[in-house]
Amino acid sequence: MAKYQHLIATIQQQIAAEIWLPGEKLPSLREQVTLSGMSLMTVMHAYQVLESQGWIQSRPQSGYFVSPRAEFLTQPASHQKVQLAESVDINAFIFEVLNACRDPAILPFGSAFPDPELFPQRQLMRSLNAVSHSLTPMDALNNLPPGNESLRKTLAQRYALQGIQVSPEEIVITNGAMEALNLSMQAVTEPGDWVVIENPCFYGALQVIERLKLRAVAIASDPQHGMDLDELARALARWPIKACWMMTSQQNPLGCTLSSEKKAALVALLALHQVTLIEDDVYGELYVGGEKPLPAKAFDRHDTVLHCGSFSKNLVAGFRVGWVAAGQHARKIQHLQLMSTLATSAPMQLALANYLSTRSYDSHLRRLRQTLAQRKNLARQSLKRHLPAEAKINDSPGGYFLWIALPKQVNTTELYYRALAHNISIAPGKMFSSGDQYQNYFRFNTSWAWGDAQELAVSLLGELIAEALT
Repeated sequence: MAKYQHLIATIQQQIAAEIWLPGEKLPSLREQVTLSGMSLMTVMHAYQVLESQGWIQSRPQSGYFVSPRAEFLTQPASHQKVQLAESVDINAFIFEVLNACRDPAILPFGSAFPDPELFPQRQLMRSLNAVSHSLTPMDALNNLPPGNESLRKTLAQRYALQGIQVSPEEIVITNGAMEALNLSMQAVTEPGDWVVIENPCFYGALQVIERLKLRAVAIASDPQHGMDLDELARALARWPIKACWMMTSQQNPLGCTLSSEKKAALVALLALHQVTLIEDDVYGELYVGGEKPLPAKAFDRHDTVLHCGSFSKNLVAGFRVGWVAAGQHARKIQHLQLMSTLATSAPMQLALANYLSTRSYDSHLRRLRQTLAQRKNLARQSLKRHLPAEAKINDSPGGYFLWIALPKQVNTTELYYRALAHNISIAPGKMFSSGDQYQNYFRFNTSWAWGDAQELAVSLLGELIAEALT
C-alpha cells in the first residue's frame, strides 16, 4: 500500500471512530506532514482523494474540515451471525425489480449497472466495426471455449502486472460474470451441497443457489470489515462446506473491500478445509487511489480460488463478456459451457481484444473512477439533505453503491413499490438475503449524472420515508 493510501485509511478510521467529528477542522497540510512524517505532496494527495470521496471538505483560507455525513454502519448486534437456508426462493422478486429498471421513465437508483454514458461507446463500436469486416467462418470455431486466444492472453498479462501468475490456458471466456460464477459453482458442487455466502450478499449468488438446488450458510458481513472469519471457521468445522462465494472488493451491496491481510487469511482458511473460493471480482477495477487492491487470487497457493471478472461494470454492459481464471477446473468449466450456452459471442470477444490492444482501457478506467467518486459524493450529500436524520448511510471508498439503513418500522419492499409509483427505483434489502433481517435497508446506485431530476427524486424519497415513520 502506498504512503498516501496509509494516510487515507488512517484518517477514514479516525473519522469513523469519531476522533474527528462532522464539521471539525483537520490538521493542516503542514501539521499533517509533521504528524505523519510524510512529504507535503503525499499529504496533499491524500487530502485530495479524501475530498473527492466526500470524507472531508476544503474551505478557502480556512483548511480542511470533516464533511457532514451520516453514521457509518456496523452489523446490528441483533442480527444472527450465521443463518441457514435449506432452500432459496428469491428469483421472481429479483426479476421484478431488475425489469422495472429497464423503463426509461424510471430513475434507476435500484439498478446494478453504472450509467452506460460513462462507457467509451464510440471507440468500442469502432473496434466492433473493424473486426466485423474481417470475420471469417473459422472465427466461430476459433472462439469456442476457452475463448479468444488474444483476449485470454491480454487478461493473463493484466494478472501478471499485479504479480499473479495465471496462464491463458487457465482462463475461460464467458457470457458475462454471471455465467462465470454459475459455471464455477456448478463445477465444484452437486445438488444438496452446502455453500457459504455473505449476508447481505449479491442477489446473483442467491439465484445460483436456487437454480442449482444448493443449501446456504449465510455469514454476517460487516459494512466496514466484511465477513467475520471467526464465524466462517466455526461454520467450516460444523458443516460439510463445498464452496464459498464472496466479493472481496467493492462488495455488493455493502461496498466494503477486504484488506490484503484478511484476503490472505480467508484463502488460507478455506484451503485448510479444502473449500473452493469463488471470487466475484466484477467491481475490482472501481477502486479509489493509485494502486489496485490485490484480489484474493493473489494469495492462492493451492489452486483453490476461481477468480471471476467481467467488463460489464467498467467498460461495456451490452457485450456480455466475462471470464474465470479457473486453474484446475478450466477443462470442466469449458465442458459445462459447451453444454449450456456453447460459447461467448465471437464478434464481441474479437471487438474487446481489438479495443484492449489500443491501450485505451486504463485511461478510460482512470476517468471512470474519478467520475464515479464525484457522483457518489453528490448523491451522498443529497441523501443526507433529504433523508430523515435516523437514516444511516454506509459509504466505503470506491464503487458506486451506498447501503442505507432506515428505522426498523420502515419496510423497504413497501417503500420500493411506493417509490416506483413515482418512477423512482431503489433496490430493497429483501434482494440481498434469504432471510428478512434487511427489510429496513436498501441499496442506492450513485453512478448517474446528478441534476434537478435526481435531486427531486431523492427529496420525494425522503418524503415517502418520513410518511412511513408517522
